[in-house]
Amino acid sequence: MELIPAAVEAFSEKYTTQESALMHQLNRETHLKVELPHMLSGQVQGQFLSMVSHMIRPTRILELGTYTGYSAICLAAGLTAGGLLHTVDINEELETLCQQYFEASGNAHRIKMHIGKAADIIIQLDEVFDLVFIDADKAGYEHYYDLVWDKLRPGGFILADNVLYHGQVLAPEAEQGRQAKAMIRFCEKVLADDRAEQVLLTIRDGLLMIRKK
Repeated sequence: MELIPAAVEAFSEKYTTQESALMHQLNRETHLKVELPHMLSGQVQGQFLSMVSHMIRPTRILELGTYTGYSAICLAAGLTAGGLLHTVDINEELETLCQQYFEASGNAHRIKMHIGKAADIIIQLDEVFDLVFIDADKAGYEHYYDLVWDKLRPGGFILADNVLYHGQVLAPEAEQGRQAKAMIRFCEKVLADDRAEQVLLTIRDGLLMIRKK
């Protein structure tokens, strides 16, 4: 399902700050060499992540789902001096590509990449996070939410990607795939959580922004 008409996407991209040469290169290399390039945040969402990071000025960020590192670089842009972003991915084959672009961005010293299962790594991190970006396996979102909640400072934010799941969440239940059903369960979980307030943003494939009261 086309959630946002192509003409609207193009208009949005025109009036959004353009990618830097480095980010354009990463975008292009991902599309040329890596499977499932639609997973990349891209210009508009990437700029939104950067804007949020600059507004919050986080000291600690947690990202679940690194992919090729585009979103990590965007998020790291707003870190305070001495800030650190932990990013987690299960695919070790992309680690070299990610580190190459982290170095080129000048933020490699502020991005720590972890390879492994997100749930296992979250438990090991002794941190208090200002911002969490969840963009990993969709069936795990509910569990990740529970795991990160006590590590998120009061007033901190969680951004959960792909909550519209290509529009499948709008289909009759019998036509929804497993991932779409997982996204609906996650949104319902957050909606019922009186510790949080949230807004669902129709950016790209849907971003649920959650604030810990």
